[in-house]
Amino acid sequence: MIIIGEKINGSIPSMGKAIREKDEAYIRDCAKKQADAGATYLDVCASVPEEFEVETLKWLIGLVQEVTDTPICVDSPSPYSIVAALPFCKKTGLVNSVSMEGEKIDVIFPVIADTKWECVALLCDDKGVPHSVEKRLEVFENIMKKAKEYNIAPSRLYIDPLVETLSTNEATLTMFAECAREIRKRYPTIHVTSGLSNISFGLPARKLINQAFMVLAMNAGMDSAIVDPTNRDLLGLIYATKALLEQDEYCLEYISAFREGIIGPLPKA
Repeated sequence: MIIIGEKINGSIPSMGKAIREKDEAYIRDCAKKQADAGATYLDVCASVPEEFEVETLKWLIGLVQEVTDTPICVDSPSPYSIVAALPFCKKTGLVNSVSMEGEKIDVIFPVIADTKWECVALLCDDKGVPHSVEKRLEVFENIMKKAKEYNIAPSRLYIDPLVETLSTNEATLTMFAECAREIRKRYPTIHVTSGLSNISFGLPARKLINQAFMVLAMNAGMDSAIVDPTNRDLLGLIYATKALLEQDEYCLEYISAFREGIIGPLPKA
């Protein structure tokens, strides 16, 4: 499972406060804890006005790279900010994200075409998020045409079929799962990813919904997620689900994660 650590994001109140107050120690500590927990990438999203975004991304990326060599997931709604921030990264990582909305894909794909940078792609376009599996798959095929045009291999793409809020659309998991299965069927080497928080918005005990979604989405082919890697309960579910889905031979990864203290109960003081 490819884990994209979610916590260095200015839209999270505690991180937004740290960014505003230039609390470098807090940001470094957050990066190190996620890296030590086994994150594959560390998402870095400034969530500041666009005129300050590149400067803030440069600062954040620098702080992260002071304490870990875990690759960066450069995250911004602006494709221009993403492109400007890529040179600040010491190694190739992940771009978050493109879609068929506006000119995003034609700004970012040419820049990463001849590199090893990977990229998240959202199944939405100028009309918004499609309300059927068929329409989302049409967007997906348009993205793949662009990928072929720029010679970007499917294995470098992380497709996010998108989830709507469960309280307003009870079929949101079903739609996500059908998209994921069809995407992996058409392109076996492609990745499927998602954030967890949207599906539970407005509901009580949101972690329960998020955890259930994680297990069911993995069963449908999702092999990546933007999550908190320091959440031991969620990480334990991921390792357990991989073992149950025959993705962990002899449960060796599960056992290793337990022995290393990544999952399971915290040791008694």
